[in-house]
Amino acid sequence: MDERVLAERLIGYDTSTSEGLKEAAGFVKGWLDARDLRHDARDFDGLPVVLAEVGPVDAPTVVFHGHLDVVPAREGQFTPHVEGDRLIGRGAYDMKGGLAAMMCALKDVADQDRVRVRFLVVPDEESEDVERRSTDVLVREGFTGDFAITGEPTDLHIGVQAKGVLAVRVQVSGTAAHGSTPWLGDNAVVKALDVFRRIETLPFSRESSDLFDRPSINLARIAGGDAFNKVPDRCGMDVDIRYLPNQDAGEILAQIRAIADVDIVKTFTRGPAIVSRSNPYVLALREAVSRSLSGEALSVGRDGASDAISFLEAGIPAVEFGPVGAGHHGPQEWVSIASLARYRAALRDFVHALPAWLKGRDLAREPGLRAVEGGLL
Repeated sequence: MDERVLAERLIGYDTSTSEGLKEAAGFVKGWLDARDLRHDARDFDGLPVVLAEVGPVDAPTVVFHGHLDVVPAREGQFTPHVEGDRLIGRGAYDMKGGLAAMMCALKDVADQDRVRVRFLVVPDEESEDVERRSTDVLVREGFTGDFAITGEPTDLHIGVQAKGVLAVRVQVSGTAAHGSTPWLGDNAVVKALDVFRRIETLPFSRESSDLFDRPSINLARIAGGDAFNKVPDRCGMDVDIRYLPNQDAGEILAQIRAIADVDIVKTFTRGPAIVSRSNPYVLALREAVSRSLSGEALSVGRDGASDAISFLEAGIPAVEFGPVGAGHHGPQEWVSIASLARYRAALRDFVHALPAWLKGRDLAREPGLRAVEGGLL
């Protein structure tokens, strides 16, 4: 089974649901078993995690990391179809296409005996439960390595930075009145929209860094009002802020708190990710990618967060690296079929070439890495 056919099979499972995740995980385990790849599975809060491994235990260790879950989709998006070089369907780009190629690459390197490759597939990367993730738990329990690649979409570039996450739930207060006389009240829903516009123009929103021209600010959810004929006096709003590696989450929160009639009732932060572009594992991956491309494999920053931070916070160099495509989380999500083959080849070449890259290097003296935490909340 090649990477395209495998990707189509994975897209066909509705893994926005727990039942679909279990079915897809069962397929992945069957695929690994049929190719004599030793694997294991475990339950994480009722959802399936799949683990596999090839290569000697005492060798340099690389983690291939991916996720099966996807965001919800409209009818028909779990039926993949092809238009030219585009494989279209929910999860094609984020990240079932990359996951399929990663699985094939695992088989490609199964017979080598110089690098240990650990494969991890999680069910909750897209989960709204931001405070408890399976990758965090598994890394804390010892599922680690010397370098990790999470297959998030990067158009075959190497993601050495990612924005941090600051999720803010705010409560906006107003004054109730009869719906027929709105001028006697103070509409909290209307005020909430104004608050969001003010958040969009706060000083932090105009800052930039070497890989990002701005932070990202999204009004993710808003709810207010409890009767049709009443001016709402309370409105809740969830704001998703992806802040820059050179910014501080605590300072951003201070700017939001300074807005009148706003109460911050809940926050969550996940630090930005940074790994050195001259780290030897990154350089080895860059060379492997360059063999599969006509141009240079660039180091890039990603607007979205990922589970790469779980490894970085444990002191393990980690990057995001995935195939070419577009439209993730949208109605026409697609991945380039040709890029899946190049992605698979890059992972395979990286593993085969890694021992030569590491030979004679003093890794203790190589440039460091860090997971940048936000300020105190």
